[in-house]
Amino acid sequence: MFGLGPTEMVLILIVALLLFGPKRLPELGKSLGKAIREFKKSTQEVEEQVKKELSGIDEPLKEVKENVDEVTKVVK
Repeated sequence: MFGLGPTEMVLILIVALLLFGPKRLPELGKSLGKAIREFKKSTQEVEEQVKKELSGIDEPLKEVKENVDEVTKVVK
């Protein structure tokens, strides 16, 4: 649905070729690839950090649930 087909890819390549020229196009592709790699690396680091932070929350949540259960029993 949101993917690019072969026709769209060819059209984008032709426009890029006209805008940047054949000499700068490989340099532009290399820079784009480097930027995408850095973005993926950054998102993986953030994901790992979030997982690490969330792994330590199980015990406090269990304690809160036990306290809520005690309060509920007292109120009833």
